[in-house]
This record gives sequence, structure tokens and C-alpha cells, in this order.
Amino acid sequence: MATKQLTDRQRRVYELIRELIINRGYGPTVREIGEAFGIKSPNGVMCHLRALERKGLIRRSPNKSRAIELTEGHDRGHSLPMAGMVAAGTTALAFEQTDRVDFSGMFCKHDRFILQVSGDSMIDAHIQDGDFVVIQRQESAEPGQIVVAELPTGDSTLKFWYPEEGRIRLQPANREMAPLYVTDAKIVGVAVGVVRNGI
Repeated sequence: MATKQLTDRQRRVYELIRELIINRGYGPTVREIGEAFGIKSPNGVMCHLRALERKGLIRRSPNKSRAIELTEGHDRGHSLPMAGMVAAGTTALAFEQTDRVDFSGMFCKHDRFILQVSGDSMIDAHIQDGDFVVIQRQESAEPGQIVVAELPTGDSTLKFWYPEEGRIRLQPANREMAPLYVTDAKIVGVAVGVVRNGI
């Protein structure tokens, strides 16, 4: 049902729910909605949620505090946030970007995101310039895993991760390129999938 059939307050509550689900991955609690609109009674919030549910815009699981979902046709559950480009050299990530890439649920989980590869440093691992890599957001990795590593400069790079004594070797998958040795690097996430650009 179209949002024009909502009251002004219902529309504003729906817009808050939609914005939080899209931007942070899950909806607000009843308390958060109440605080956002100055509604002191939880029952007052529930009236708005029941109205949105009746009008087909949301669905709720009664036993979960954050289980507000957008209904089919209104959600974006089959897309992942496009965090920017990751260079074969180094570059800064841009998690504030609003672009999203839809892979129809193939890789979708709340703790994953997409990066597009720039450069040829990983071609021997079959990751080519322009390909998309699916990244599992985590702070640790096993030696030999492909990671997005953030350097002390704030730049990030996609490389094989090899901790060594007193340093970290960030190994490209290109026989013509030398490893990058650093004394400190932060793992942003581990590559769990590659989608060919096909261009």
C-alpha cells in the first residue's frame, strides 16, 4: 500500500524504520521510535506499528525487540553496501557511500559488504581489475587468507595476509609485483567471494 495513505506521523515512523534498516541493517526498537518522536507510551508506538503492518509496509516478530522488517517490494534485503574501490596499490575506503549492489541474496549477510577491485595485483588469484569482491567484516584472519588490510596511513589494500616475525607480509597474487611489508596493519575483513565484472 502506498505511503500516501499514511497519516503524517505514520509516514514519519515508517521513514525512520526504513532509513535505519537500509543504513545500519536493522530496525529501531519501540523505545528508539518513542524517543525519536516524543511518544512516552510504548502502546502509542505500537499503535503506529500495527497500522503500518495492516497497511502492508512492515512485518514484525512479536518476540524480538528489533524484529521490524520492510515487506517485499519495500526492502533492500538482497543488496549489499558498496563501500567504494579497493586498489591494487592502496586507497581509502568510503563506507559513507549510499550506492548498493544487488546480487539477489547470493552472499547477503549483515556483516558483509562489496568492494570493486582496481588494479592487477591479485590477477593470479583470479581477481581482476573491475571485479567485485565480497568481504566478510572481521578483525582477524588465518595466514594465507585474502584480506582487506588497512594501513597506518588510512589506506587499504586487498592482499594475501602473512604475519611474520616482527612484520606483516601483504602478498600480491601477481608474479611481477613485490610483497608489501608493514609493521602494523588492521584487518577490515576477509574475501569470501568474487563476482566477475564481465566488462
